[in-house]
Parts: sequence; C-alpha cells; structure tokens
Amino acid sequence: MLIEHQNKRPNIDPTAYVAPTAVICGDVTIGPRTHVSFGAVIEAHGAPVRIGAQCVVRENLNIRSMSRNAVEIGDHVLIGPLSSLKGCIVEDECFLATGVKIYQGALIRRRTEVRIDGVVHVRSVLPPNSLVPIKWVAVGDPAQMFPSDKHEEINAILREMNFPEEVYGLERQAGSGVDMDMKEVTRRVTSGLGDHRDDREL
Repeated sequence: MLIEHQNKRPNIDPTAYVAPTAVICGDVTIGPRTHVSFGAVIEAHGAPVRIGAQCVVRENLNIRSMSRNAVEIGDHVLIGPLSSLKGCIVEDECFLATGVKIYQGALIRRRTEVRIDGVVHVRSVLPPNSLVPIKWVAVGDPAQMFPSDKHEEINAILREMNFPEEVYGLERQAGSGVDMDMKEVTRRVTSGLGDHRDDREL
C-alpha cells in the first residue's frame, strides 16, 4: 500500500518490487531491483527515507525516519525480518539479520554485519567491516561491543550518547527508572502522529 503523507508520495523505481501488504508512507525512495517483502512498513516522518539498489527488505519490519534523522540505506543491503531501523544510516553491502535494532543517529559503515537480535544504539558508529555478534549491543563512537547482560557498562556509555536528547529533544533527567519526562514524550509523539489524519492511499 502506498500512502501520500503531507503531500509527499513514495518514489519507487519501476524495477523494484513491493509486496501488496507492505506499507510505504510519505517521502520514501526505493531504488532499482530492491525487493520489499510482505508486512514491511517503511515510513517517512519529517525527513526522507532512501533505500538504494538491489536491497532486500524482509517481512514484518519497520524502517522509519524521524523529524531530526533521515534514513539512508545504501546498495546491496539485506535487512532481516522483524527488524527496526529508526533514523539511521546503513552504508553499502551490509547484512542486518533477523530482529536487528538500529537507533537514531547510528552509522553502520559498509560491509558490516549485525547478527540476530543485535542492537546498534543511538549515535553509535560501526567502522567498515564490523561484526555485532548475536544479541550483542554496539554503543559509542567508535562503537564498543557488549553482551546484553553487561548493562552497567552499556549504560555508562549510553549516558554519554544521550538517548532522550537524540530521540525526543529532551534533557536527560537524573534518578532511577525512566530518565525522561514521559508526559512530554507522549505529548510530542501523539502530536506528531496526528499528522496522519490527512494521509491518502495512492
């Protein structure tokens, strides 16, 4: 399904394939010979999404730009099912396996592999030819790799990457638990989602 959002229409190369149950919304460009599978959702929210040539976008995943972060995916990239890419850059010839999560401001340099359920956190940078092991977390610039049970080490670096500011434009709050003003987070998100009231199926 192709959706016009805020007068922006998807631009899909005629040699690309988009499955009938995929949703492509707004300022999204899909390059030649790229295949978008069933249940994929690709959304542009305030910044464009650009997917290059001969990419494979598997089933039931989400790729979404944010007002502060476009999505740029190079050529010859495979993105596995159930993955989530938000406001990030993925260079050419990368392999992102099933369930990968790539967050805002992250940069994945060319010929990098992120294995099953791997995470690349906000503002983190993976150099060319990197490997994120299964269920590991890459965090920092340049990124350091940690198994998911190393919460304290991950959190120490993540504090410097400032998730609340990068994703929501909010100052980090001190204390335990949620480190953001959730009333303001939900106000901003629900206001932004109101933009879809005038969307039109093409």
